[in-house]
Amino acid sequence: MANLLIGPMLRYVSDSEATLWLEADGPCRVEVLGHRSETFQVHGRYYAIVPVTGLGPASCVEYEVLLDGVRCWPEVNGEWPASQIRTLPHTGPVELVFGSCRVARPHCVPYTLSPDAHELGVGVDALCALAVRMRAQEADRWPNLLLLLGDQVYGDEVSPETAEFIRARRDVTTPPGLEVADFEEYAELHREAWSDPTLRWLFSTLPTAMIFDDHDVHDDWNTSAAWVQKMHTRAWWPDRIAGALTAYWIYQHLGNLSPGELERDPLLARVRAAEDAGPILREFALAADGEGGGGLWSYARDLAGSRLVVLDGREGRLLDEGQRDMLDEDEWAWLSEQTTGDFDHLLLANTLPVLLPQTVHYLEAFSEAVCAGAWGPKAARLSEALRQALDLEHWAAFQSSFHRLLALTREVGAGERGPAPASIVFLGGDVHQGY
Repeated sequence: MANLLIGPMLRYVSDSEATLWLEADGPCRVEVLGHRSETFQVHGRYYAIVPVTGLGPASCVEYEVLLDGVRCWPEVNGEWPASQIRTLPHTGPVELVFGSCRVARPHCVPYTLSPDAHELGVGVDALCALAVRMRAQEADRWPNLLLLLGDQVYGDEVSPETAEFIRARRDVTTPPGLEVADFEEYAELHREAWSDPTLRWLFSTLPTAMIFDDHDVHDDWNTSAAWVQKMHTRAWWPDRIAGALTAYWIYQHLGNLSPGELERDPLLARVRAAEDAGPILREFALAADGEGGGGLWSYARDLAGSRLVVLDGREGRLLDEGQRDMLDEDEWAWLSEQTTGDFDHLLLANTLPVLLPQTVHYLEAFSEAVCAGAWGPKAARLSEALRQALDLEHWAAFQSSFHRLLALTREVGAGERGPAPASIVFLGGDVHQGY
């Protein structure tokens, strides 16, 4: 009999349908509210994403998860309320909670202490705090969506628990040492990040959307052409990037898609048809890394009359000096389409902030110009080292993209792409602050 390993995670929710994602320890049929889906296998692990359709707007329904007809969720004698699917209204206000850069550690002392108070301290887990707050509230006061803007896991800064897992698998005296090396270790990162009972209830009840940033793969991922060239000389890089993007596609990306998008996805169809889709997803991941993944990962959601657009500003970058761009032309065209129409509010989300303090903004713009050779090759080499050391890689470090995005935003705000929305909001992660 199969058992639940991770999940269920409530991912996509609209006014009439939802998806739930999970990982099991064996092949099985997953059932939620009468909707069924078979698991698919990747590198010996088993996953399912279950579309639930036919729901009513602004409704709230409790659910159970059955594996081969046996209830596995909610857990017997659990301390948390029943998991629910709360659909959106057709129109009206919605509440979105967003954040980024969550470090997975046990939610107890000394880890909950500040870094200044203890060397192992990372502070109170904001997601655990959100779950505790929600448990004390009526459901109609809960947020409608949780948006995680990057660094859901840290492939280059693992916890003591994950370090022990890695040591038990391989020799850590050779590269990449105690960093994550392959898909199995990325799967362990996600298990550790999402297995706390408090978070399991939160994710089972609060719809969650995600997008990756650098630490989901490697610090400074795709900062520049020089960084990419350096990483491609590392013998361990192919396994690292293949594992990272395979894990991201399974654990994070699939849940960003609507039931209709899942049904039309050709890669998911191949994965479901395969006995074990590990080789299929490895080939896909290596191709995405080699060619750039522009357009693969961005997505949009309509939220009760407002529109959320989530941009991949990391994997699909164009990095040749003098022609750097956050997005390729196909993705710019997609963004133009998504920002044209009639919506109450427009939310533009990206893992990297568009707006920065003025000094930082101009430092990043200056760095980009020097790296491109404005002051000659010696200055370019020095500036490249500083760019990587100081993380000078936000929208300000892609000046052409920055001004193109602002021009598009001005057109939306001026009503040149349809009725002007009441507000345009940039959502960003990475810098651990909001602007």
